Amino acid sequence: MPRFTPLVDSLPATVPFVGPETQERARGRAFAARLGANENIFGPSPMAIAAMEQAARDIWMYGDPENHDLKQALARHHGIASENIVVGEGIDGLLGYLCRLLIGPGDPVVTSDGAYPTFNFHVAGFGGILHKVPYRGDREDPEALIAKARETGAKLIYFANPDNPMGSWHEAAAVQRMIDAVPEGSLLVLDEAYVEFAPDATAPALDPANPKSIRMRTFSKAYGMAGARVGFAIGHPGLIRAFDKIRNHFGMSRIGQAGALAALADKDHLPRTRAAVETARAGIARIAAANGLTPLASATNFVTIDAGRDGAFARRLVAELIARDIFVRMPFVAPHDRCIRVSCGRPEDLAAFAAALPEALQATQTSS
Repeated sequence: MPRFTPLVDSLPATVPFVGPETQERARGRAFAARLGANENIFGPSPMAIAAMEQAARDIWMYGDPENHDLKQALARHHGIASENIVVGEGIDGLLGYLCRLLIGPGDPVVTSDGAYPTFNFHVAGFGGILHKVPYRGDREDPEALIAKARETGAKLIYFANPDNPMGSWHEAAAVQRMIDAVPEGSLLVLDEAYVEFAPDATAPALDPANPKSIRMRTFSKAYGMAGARVGFAIGHPGLIRAFDKIRNHFGMSRIGQAGALAALADKDHLPRTRAAVETARAGIARIAAANGLTPLASATNFVTIDAGRDGAFARRLVAELIARDIFVRMPFVAPHDRCIRVSCGRPEDLAAFAAALPEALQATQTSS
């Protein structure tokens, strides 16, 4: 066997998410509705598709290691300098780079108990120590996160707004107060993967000169390009330059770069996607309520549904939906594991969910 490092040798062999393809192979059949991975089933801009098809002809070449054109376009789009932007392989890839830059064995990191788990895997992979605070109700607790960071001397504080898995959000003023309160020596990782789906007053103004925070954005959600793996971070130039020391300079494909550039240029597609998501959120909420379940307010492209019992009940409900070819997921940590989470879909996807849910609930209640 290879001589693993002591750190790697100590870690469990863990996969944070079991993909729908893995489940389909195990089941021997495809899902009728793929509503579990928070993908944007409404798809990318037609301009992005055309650009990626064109770029495929030049796929024999590596992508631009500087991501120059995309960084310039993002800078114009957000009204900031390109030196404040780093492009990476989705937010997941950028979180990994950030942990590699800042986290060593024993370094303290603060997050919410039940928040996006991939960040936790990156921290563990570099030997950091996670300190968790509970949600306040169904929302992350900015004040508790800051207090825990002061208590532990945390190097990183992870906070998602809007939040996954609950779909909840904080208004911009509350987020700005959190940024202002970040302790000396800490860095706030503000994950804004879903921000394009949120109300306009959700994200505070970008202030990339402020060294207290780094803002993470993606083309995976609202832009419908999850399979292309394109994300970017906005931060202080000194921090952004440091990514060049450790990032995979040829990690971004030509196809992904071309698609992201075209998606950014299409000013009409994003509003259409937002409208489709809003319609789907309302549809999911109606289906949940019609079956005696409680949909939670959402600023994302999914709806978290309170199943009204405990985690064991919700897990059985997810299993019964999967047995009926409806792929959904659920939060991992109590008390939020009383819920299931359903991504926004097309009318035919929601019709399949609506048909399966009463049967799945009946089977779950019978087996309780």
